[in-house]
Amino acid sequence: MHQVSRTVDSITLSWSQPDQPNGVILDYELQYYEKELSEYNATAIKSPTNTVTVQGLKAGAIYVFQVRARTVAGYGRYSGKMYFQTMTEAEYQTSIQEKLPLIIGSSAAGLVFLIAVVVIAIVCNRRRGFERADSEYTDKLQHYTSGHMTPGMKIYIDPFTYEDPNEAVREFAKEIDISCVKIEQVIGAGEFGEVCSGHLKLPGKREIFVAIKTLKSGYTEKQRRDFLSEASIMGQFDHPNVIHLEGVVTKSTPVMIITEFMENGSLDSFLRQNDGQFTVIQLVGMLRGIAAGMKYLADMNYVHRDLAARNILVNSNLVCKVSDFGLSRFLEDDTSDPTYTSALGGKIPIRWTAPEAIQYRKFTSASDVWSYGIVMWEVMSYGERPYWDMTNQDVINAIEQDYRLPPPMDCPSALHQLMLDCWQKDRNHRPKFGQIVNTLDKMIRNPNSLKAMAPLSSGINLPLLDRTVPDYTSFNTVDEWLEAIKMGQYKESFANAGFTSFDVVSQMMME
Repeated sequence: MHQVSRTVDSITLSWSQPDQPNGVILDYELQYYEKELSEYNATAIKSPTNTVTVQGLKAGAIYVFQVRARTVAGYGRYSGKMYFQTMTEAEYQTSIQEKLPLIIGSSAAGLVFLIAVVVIAIVCNRRRGFERADSEYTDKLQHYTSGHMTPGMKIYIDPFTYEDPNEAVREFAKEIDISCVKIEQVIGAGEFGEVCSGHLKLPGKREIFVAIKTLKSGYTEKQRRDFLSEASIMGQFDHPNVIHLEGVVTKSTPVMIITEFMENGSLDSFLRQNDGQFTVIQLVGMLRGIAAGMKYLADMNYVHRDLAARNILVNSNLVCKVSDFGLSRFLEDDTSDPTYTSALGGKIPIRWTAPEAIQYRKFTSASDVWSYGIVMWEVMSYGERPYWDMTNQDVINAIEQDYRLPPPMDCPSALHQLMLDCWQKDRNHRPKFGQIVNTLDKMIRNPNSLKAMAPLSSGINLPLLDRTVPDYTSFNTVDEWLEAIKMGQYKESFANAGFTSFDVVSQMMME
């Protein structure tokens, strides 16, 4: 923690973020008290950033400061005590006198600069009349660029736009000497070869645990290019919720892609292995991390196309990171995976894909939002298969008829409503990832908003929800209503559960 500035009654402080936070940091709590008083007199203030100005302090007094971070897992430990002193009245007056010449000089310089700007503007305005015809196209081009690019903001570059794909690898991925890599065991199989765990020891750096994707022997040049394209994509990203590329090995065999190691593996398997073991807040924290990673990718104009729980990796702190970049392009040759179904000349993960992407191959950040809604459902159901044992064609037909997945068991209604928002048929009506992050942040900060459970989630396993379902009050009996919404097979279940009148049904929905 260090002091940024101070006055007679305030101190501005800043501090570094923790090296290994237990999840995504939601905010910080700064505790402070006057050194002459007891710690029991401490005051605590919250800050969403790692910089805060503490006001209302005594002049010339020494204060004790400590800070701690809050994640979805709760508060961490306070930092060590730091001591900072406000200015005395005499120091403040002295500082003002010392700055007075600078203030006067700055004002004079500002006036000179303003006069110069006015003169330049007059000259340029006269020249513009002579140059207008030649510069019309340039003006339009500059206007277009300035309207779509933010200074300093990185934009994703498709490695397939390079004439030589190896150039993209050299530009975006660091070459690692094979002597720095130690493969220890095979932990799975990837699209192009084996996935292993091991260690990476770069010169001058500590040894770290890594995941290593290897390219199988006997590969074609196209397979090598496609394999390394993922590294060219991943190497452009730098975000705590996006898998981090350590580098590549291309100058020896086997060719490797080396990434950070995620101890808990893929999210879908991890949830199935820990069914019912997490609080709702922990699950929302995972979803928030995924949404933050996707917001970062969307801001870079990157469209994932294959967002699913199987492509999210989880580390030991339950931090979720988006992974598996670009491989969905190359599934045309793989006929063994039933997750991906042929559509318009390519393979598409039907259950996770937006209708416009299935029908027209229109992949955008909005179609990624649809997929994110499915990921939400996977998380809240602890890794159930979306649409269960329905065929892919039945899923397509149901979505076209406005059916949507019902809330998983014990799913808060606010979360299911967010899923439904992600599954709007009109992609322009779906929320942006930034809005999703903000919504989840509000839920985390106000846990009471997650106490209301989604209707019909207790005891009755519903099929797909029809978003155009008729109002039950227009029917004479509960059985008629169930028939109308194509749920006649649940008459007996409703009767056994005591839902025999609309009064009971309405009470259930309100609960």
